[in-house]
Amino acid sequence: MTGVSEVLARTKKEGRAALIGYLPTGFPTVEQSIEAMVAMAQSGADIVEVGLPYTDPLMDGPVIQTAATKALENGVRVADVFDAAAAITQAGSAAVVMTYWNPVLRFGVDTFAAKLRESGASGLITPDLVPDEAGEWITASDDHDLDRIFLVAPSSTPQRLASTTAATRGFVYAASLMGVTGARDSVGDQAQVLVERTREVTDLPVCVGLGVSTPEQAHQVARFADGVIVGSALVRCLLEADSFAAGLDELRSLTGRLADGVRRT
Repeated sequence: MTGVSEVLARTKKEGRAALIGYLPTGFPTVEQSIEAMVAMAQSGADIVEVGLPYTDPLMDGPVIQTAATKALENGVRVADVFDAAAAITQAGSAAVVMTYWNPVLRFGVDTFAAKLRESGASGLITPDLVPDEAGEWITASDDHDLDRIFLVAPSSTPQRLASTTAATRGFVYAASLMGVTGARDSVGDQAQVLVERTREVTDLPVCVGLGVSTPEQAHQVARFADGVIVGSALVRCLLEADSFAAGLDELRSLTGRLADGVRRT
């Protein structure tokens, strides 16, 4: 059982959803991004999603794109995500890396998997990799005992939900809507319907991402999902702050309020 699976089993036993917080590695700097990820874990995030900045992000909205672009301009490297994951796991939290597939392919799939395992991370979220084309990653994740977290969406057919969840390990990432990451005024009904449809074909935990930014929205999603994934709202704390110290304070505060949201009965 990986760290992510252990966390999700514990939160289920506690009768609540997990809070999963995302930050990109390398923004504002590599060292500061790692400090922020650890702070997020210490402030109530059950799992930290470590982002690997990429030049052609398909799922990232403007907030995450801006932060990722700055990280790339600052020279962030693929290997930096392993340092970030190691710092999070050494701090006692679970980490999972979110990356598009091309950086893994260029780094070397088996080498990436070995480094990931060595860092203590539980596995990968791969938004642009479908199981049909993931043979090399499925083999590597089996060899190195890593989770492989594939995505389902409101447009997924019953057949696609079944085949995707059958290939998934750790948890299923349910994209609550069609589109990119970013805050929304409301979560909408599609997320709950998608979670219910996904549970018809798998016993894996189902965690919802895209569009959650407030404690109230986190509470709403936590009532029907096993995990609530928040990205843009947390990244914005660092992006819009006058200083890193001020951004870190806001990040700690928002993470705490979101954690209260998923724990609220």
